[in-house]
Amino acid sequence: MHHPVINKKGEIIASAVTNLDLHDISRAARTFGVGRFFVVTPLADQRRLVDRIVAHWRRGAGAAYNPDRREALATIRVTRDLTEAAAQLAAETGQRPALVATTSRRREGCIAFNDARAMLERGRQLLLLFGTAWGLAPGLVAESDFVLAPIAGPTDYNHLSVRSAAAIILDRLLAR
Repeated sequence: MHHPVINKKGEIIASAVTNLDLHDISRAARTFGVGRFFVVTPLADQRRLVDRIVAHWRRGAGAAYNPDRREALATIRVTRDLTEAAAQLAAETGQRPALVATTSRRREGCIAFNDARAMLERGRQLLLLFGTAWGLAPGLVAESDFVLAPIAGPTDYNHLSVRSAAAIILDRLLAR
């Protein structure tokens, strides 16, 4: 999610898309069998940037150079907002996905990784929401169906890159 997210002042912003996030999250998505990786941004220039990067690796010189990368980036779909992403997923799967926000902040009512994994094993479609910048906007977290417990290490420091958090969470939910 590149919008609505917050900056370090807590203001709601639209964040920039990064090439590294596209590559790394799509590779993690492909590794763990995730059908779609939605890049959500209301910014037309950012959607064009994603389309250009993906086209290079799916149809351009990058496709011939690195077929594995082509396969991974094929999971990417770009949407203007979360409503559009959820509608696309519902149309593809035949069921409304549960919106599952991720956060680095401890809060009451979070579901454990095992609970989310059990939902997946029962066939429930989950749309995991990963925030860029300083995380998902509080309103989006509040509107989600579930909030996943944060990744916790042995220290108080908890500011992972979105691509690192996505890989860890996908491993916890989908690894054999």
